[in-house]
Amino acid sequence: MSQMKDKLVEKLKNKTAKLGVVGLGYVGLPLAVEKAKAGYRVIGFDVQDKKVDMVNKGENYIGDIIDSDLKKLIKDGFLKATTDFSFVKEVDTVSIAVPTPLDIYKQPDLSYVVASTRSVAKFLHKGMLVVLESTTYPGTTEEVCRPILEESGLKCGEDFFLAFSPERVDPGNKEYKTKNTPKVVGGCTKECTEVAAILYRSILEGDVLEVSSPAVAEMEKLLENTFRNVNIALANEMAILCKRMGIDVWEVIDAAKTKPYGFMPFYPGPGIGGHCIPLDPFYLEWKAKEYDYHTKLIETSGMINDSMPEFVVDNSLKLLNKEKKTLNGAKVLLMGVAYKNDIDDIRESPVLKVIEHLEENGAIIYYNDPFIPSFKHLGREYKSVNWEDEIKDADLVIITTGHSVYDYQKIVDEASLLYDTRNATKNVKNNREKINKL
Repeated sequence: MSQMKDKLVEKLKNKTAKLGVVGLGYVGLPLAVEKAKAGYRVIGFDVQDKKVDMVNKGENYIGDIIDSDLKKLIKDGFLKATTDFSFVKEVDTVSIAVPTPLDIYKQPDLSYVVASTRSVAKFLHKGMLVVLESTTYPGTTEEVCRPILEESGLKCGEDFFLAFSPERVDPGNKEYKTKNTPKVVGGCTKECTEVAAILYRSILEGDVLEVSSPAVAEMEKLLENTFRNVNIALANEMAILCKRMGIDVWEVIDAAKTKPYGFMPFYPGPGIGGHCIPLDPFYLEWKAKEYDYHTKLIETSGMINDSMPEFVVDNSLKLLNKEKKTLNGAKVLLMGVAYKNDIDDIRESPVLKVIEHLEENGAIIYYNDPFIPSFKHLGREYKSVNWEDEIKDADLVIITTGHSVYDYQKIVDEASLLYDTRNATKNVKNNREKINKL
């Protein structure tokens, strides 16, 4: 194994290794781009013809990638995409970055990971490094991926290297991208860890931390997002209580964060969204049952966060009642449907639940989102309207995503009834008495 390790390390150091990335979504494509920018020849694999065609034409569909970077890498031959997994036999390393959703029972759905691993296993060769990046429960790399790969007849730690290195992607983050975010790596053997770490150090600017096993790396990723889930739930519960007590929760948080130690600000909102926080705690909760442990705090935080869309709709009903209007038949304009500010990502967006609850109560829904011109939900298609044309006729305007491109002073001035669930109007100077907060 040491000879294979030395050979792969040498190829990584002189950039003659060819690298593969399975999954060209929010995680995989930026990773493939960074690998290519580091000087490697990269092949991206995906089952969706549309994504592959767009990549090969240099057409970018991920907000965190610079369009010109992708075009240049394609033109210069450093990056290409394919749906043909037989090209795996040409690569020296392959990173698997595919979705890990929950099924209808909120249990882990590893179908994408399993399918991708099987596709890689068909063309696995001696000396190859395989790295799983998809967020999952502790044990997946060694209990699920390793046996599939070893069906090839090759043995992990003897014939090929296997590691887990969790993706850390925060869409829309202006400071931390794939390139400069620290990386955690845990291999099935010490040599697996070392080779994977060398790969990432040759690509990224952020530190690379080596941990003792894939399970440690898998667990730390779940801890990251469970930490956020629990603290957002605390902020949401504080918001509910402050509402009842007539206290501005945003002012409370601003006051608390002046403490230079022992406090980290988290903020309430209409719920949680994205590809990580709403899902990852359930992976940990599911795995904990195998060890006869009930994750009480995690489950409770999930219940609080899941209840926030209904809380928003309940407050909307009360605001309309004060104006002697009913939610049934009310024209409601939603400002933003993305799950966070300034991105085009609608995955698990809490605004979708807000829409469901509003429509169940008979509201007529309009929305504006400059990043999401249209979307489909529960069989219905929604299209973004020009908010400046619709706002004066709306019975209620709800700020559901705090996009920075909005003119919040104008929104406050023109809305007859405004409900701000994101504290997006905090810097508005005039007509502040019109603002109703979460």
